[in-house]
Amino acid sequence: MTNIKENIEILTKQVKELSFDIKPTIVAVSKQQSYLKIIEAFNAGQRVFGENYLQEAMDKQKDLKDYPIEWHFIGPIQSNKCKLIAENFDWVQTVDRMKIARRLDESCSGKIINICIQINISEEPTKSGIMPNQVDTFAKELSQFKYLNLRGIMAIPSQNKKDGNLKHELVSLKKIFVNLKNQNNNIDTLSVGMSNDYKLALNYGSTMIRVGSHIFGARAK
Repeated sequence: MTNIKENIEILTKQVKELSFDIKPTIVAVSKQQSYLKIIEAFNAGQRVFGENYLQEAMDKQKDLKDYPIEWHFIGPIQSNKCKLIAENFDWVQTVDRMKIARRLDESCSGKIINICIQINISEEPTKSGIMPNQVDTFAKELSQFKYLNLRGIMAIPSQNKKDGNLKHELVSLKKIFVNLKNQNNNIDTLSVGMSNDYKLALNYGSTMIRVGSHIFGARAK
C-alpha cells in the first residue's frame, strides 16, 4: 500500500536539498486519484493540487469543499470549459491561445486567477503550447486582461533524457523565464519537472514541479 505521507516527506526533503536560494512549490498531480488520497496528502501537509480533467476535478472538489486547497488546472483547455475553470481553479497553467485567455478573463467575475504561458519547448507537433519565439509577444498581449495575473511559464519537455534534448530544453526554458522575469515584476514561476525528471528540472531553475506518482503511487485504473 502506498504511504503518501512518507512519499511527501521524502520528496520535500529531496526538493530542499536540490534547491538553494528558492523554495520550489510542489504541485501534487491528483488526476485519476480518489479524493480520499487527496485528503491523505492534505493531512500530510500538501496544500497545492493539480488536475488535468475538469469534470473529474469538480467532482472531487465537491467532496473537498471544506479543505483550503490551492487548485491548479494543468490540462488542455477547451474554450467552452473556460467559465468553469475560472470559477473553480486558483491557477491555470496551460494558457497558450488568446481566445482562451480572453474567455478566462471574461469568466472571472472579479476573481483574479494566476496563469502560466504553456510553451512547446520541444516544438513537437503533437504537444500544446506556443513556440519559444512567441513568448514575449504573447506575454505583452496578456497584459490587457484585468483578471489574469501572469506568473510565469510552464512546459512539458522531451521525455528522453539520453539524447541530450531534455537538458537543452531546460536551459532554453530557464533563459526564457529569466528574460520574462526581467520584463515583468510579477513573474516568479517556472513550472517544469514531473515525477520522472523533477530532480534535473530543479537543477535548471524550476520553481514549481508537478508530481503525481512519486506522491500517490500508480494511478487508479
